[in-house]
Amino acid sequence: MVFSGQSNPLLAQEICDHIGIPLGRSMTRRFSNENIEVQFKESLREADVFIVQSLCGNGEYNVSDSILELLLMISAAKSASAHRVTAVIPYFSYARSDKKDHPRIPIAARVMADMIQVAGADRALLMTLHSPQVHGFFSIPVDHLTAEVVIGNHFMTSLPSLEDAVVLAPDAGDIKRASSLAQRLGCGIAFIDKHRVSDTRVEARGLIGEVKDKVVLIVDDEISTAGTLGESVSVIKEAGAREVHVAVSHGVYVGPAVERIKNMDIVECVSTNTCFVSPEKLAMTDKLKVLSVGSVFAEAIQRIHTGDSISSMFT
Repeated sequence: MVFSGQSNPLLAQEICDHIGIPLGRSMTRRFSNENIEVQFKESLREADVFIVQSLCGNGEYNVSDSILELLLMISAAKSASAHRVTAVIPYFSYARSDKKDHPRIPIAARVMADMIQVAGADRALLMTLHSPQVHGFFSIPVDHLTAEVVIGNHFMTSLPSLEDAVVLAPDAGDIKRASSLAQRLGCGIAFIDKHRVSDTRVEARGLIGEVKDKVVLIVDDEISTAGTLGESVSVIKEAGAREVHVAVSHGVYVGPAVERIKNMDIVECVSTNTCFVSPEKLAMTDKLKVLSVGSVFAEAIQRIHTGDSISSMFT
């Protein structure tokens, strides 16, 4: 049985359509004191339950609402005698907070993992964590999916040729992800050495790799305010890149992000539908495109249910 929170019900419905089952019936309501209540509207007894909830806002609900709703749904499912509960989290908030890089701060990603487990989740299904080590914060089984196949297929079908293309990692921490996609596409690789000044501003210190007269494919895990992306685009255009394409797993697009992307010298900015991108944002510029990972999650859920291999999906 597959149920959805309020953050991204369209993705949950798409997952169910691929599997060939109806989306489970549930209700979430907010009281006048801002508390929320969740209720499943059908029996879950001895069912294999999957709860789909991206930990992001959607205009009406904010990130904290999404987190709390997921925790309450997990707890309610366990209380309703579900045989197993899997938290399906396409976008995992706080994944960037994976270490103590300043004094007296929490490792928030670990706190999120702890809360999900304490609420009663038996396993988790995630996609493209900013830091792979977040996987290790869970003591329950975790399946970590990637959007690489979807993004790779997009470039292979949309670009006339990949012979002069280069996959670029916006910083050294993304080299492994970029290298994997470059190998899949048969492209070269480059990366930018940068220094993060604040939450919204970075400084590029150097470009490693050849991008002059190349089609550059910037690949990252997410775009938030698009400040880092803007810096990366400026660096590689100054280095002589012929054209720039951008692809990320998670299009969070907060604050001035869409306006910044609209004004960038890029061909397109592609994200998947792990986060809901409103029609209003899509209407602001034709550079924004959204790819679906519904089929990827559907196949993973089916394999978890039947006990088949997840890793073989990506080999």
